[in-house]
Amino acid sequence: MDKSVVRQYSQTGTHGQDLLSTAAGNKVLRNTYLLLSMTLLFSGVMAWVAAANNWPYLGPWVTLGGYFGLLFLTTSLRNSAWGLLSIFALTGFMGATLGPIISMYTNAFSNGSQLVIMAMGGTGVIFLGMSGLALVSKRDFSWLGKFLFIGILVAFVAGLGALFFDMPALSLAVSSAFVMLMAGLILYQTQAIIRGGETNYIMATITLFVAIYNLFTSLLHLLGFFAGED
Repeated sequence: MDKSVVRQYSQTGTHGQDLLSTAAGNKVLRNTYLLLSMTLLFSGVMAWVAAANNWPYLGPWVTLGGYFGLLFLTTSLRNSAWGLLSIFALTGFMGATLGPIISMYTNAFSNGSQLVIMAMGGTGVIFLGMSGLALVSKRDFSWLGKFLFIGILVAFVAGLGALFFDMPALSLAVSSAFVMLMAGLILYQTQAIIRGGETNYIMATITLFVAIYNLFTSLLHLLGFFAGED
């Protein structure tokens, strides 16, 4: 067989594989965004219910226990229809824990409602910006994986230390770090979906939801400290 024919066939096959990979990535991305929208809406409703009914704050340990327990359950069920029910349980629980936090800010500051709106707006802008960058950029951001894993682990431990030892300065530093880490996580996860590195839309939704949740609470903490009015 002529070498040019072989080369053309090889290139056509590679191009076809790329198209299939892109199509699969786009499908996962559509499913992820659809599920993410539904979970964010459900979480928002639960936050409103918790705030409207003055549900008490469960505390960091109950919150973390519930989060990691439901996260483990959802991860175990990620390949079955029960995973959808589990992810709504997880995001609904996180929304319920967010309600008392929002109530605390609206009651503690005269401009508390504005702070919440600003945190929501900042979260939306960062999410859209990082998602857009992942969609249009040809750069490979897979190198962020190890950095994000280590950074989030260190920030999480530091956050526990700030809570346990009551260190406001460290707590602010942790919130600042989480804003940058969650922005990077949105970028990394979105590109992983597009390029086929993440093929399970339930797990992709969890990652993006957690990034948005932590981004919002971190921004709210920073805004409360620097722009809160008594």
